[in-house]
Amino acid sequence: MHSRPTTPRAPWGLTLTTLAVILFLHFPFAVILLYAFSTDDATFRFPLPGLTLQWFAVAWNRADVWRALTLSLQVAATATAIAIVLGTLAAAAVYRSKFFGREAISFLLVLPLALPGIVTGIAMRSAIGLLNVPFSFWTIVIGHATFCMVVVYNNVLARFRRTARSQIEASMDLGANGFQTFRHIVLPAIATALLAGGMLAFALSFDEIIVTTFTAGQQETLPIWIFSQLTRPRQRPVTNVVAVFVVALTSIPILLSYRLTRDSGE
Repeated sequence: MHSRPTTPRAPWGLTLTTLAVILFLHFPFAVILLYAFSTDDATFRFPLPGLTLQWFAVAWNRADVWRALTLSLQVAATATAIAIVLGTLAAAAVYRSKFFGREAISFLLVLPLALPGIVTGIAMRSAIGLLNVPFSFWTIVIGHATFCMVVVYNNVLARFRRTARSQIEASMDLGANGFQTFRHIVLPAIATALLAGGMLAFALSFDEIIVTTFTAGQQETLPIWIFSQLTRPRQRPVTNVVAVFVVALTSIPILLSYRLTRDSGE
């Protein structure tokens, strides 16, 4: 009778270091979550003078919060849809075709995500001003799509590289046209990568503030609304409630994206 292999335990030092890093990363969010229930509406005092749920009701009834939330959801959904289409097409072109400068083009495609957000924001604002395009919903979407497309591109390209070319060649040899091959062979192969990339792109777009600041004009997405409230101490508890909601909402697609791709090495 064979005994089942046991997974070796990590050294205590490594375990403690990991716990310390997790605590360091999540302590600020824990502070925001805690003070979202504080009865004090102006200062951060510890221990808390009391606990209350009133700020959740106040935030729920704020029309400006709902306007900002609606705009953020619309921008994120539209930017994600554009990113899925363009990112998939770009990944297919880079993977399927061999041409001079392919690596340079691949580098340029991922560059917007590697650049600091303020650089991308200034570049977008300069281009918008040069073309005399008025700031609108679409200027925000275009700004977000530049880095959302990178996420989709990376995910789909990684999946393409794990997919055997022989499947596509066999489909074409059996008489399938390009659309049929894409529908029955390519799309099922990249579906989870596409979905994971789309969800991650949505999360990145929803809480983006730097690029949005340069492309929004007078419009106010939810992250910009939160930033604008920091100068109003009496609004701090409501701001904390909205920040907790943003973290919770963006965590869902990130978690789903992780679960979809954790076994595929992407």
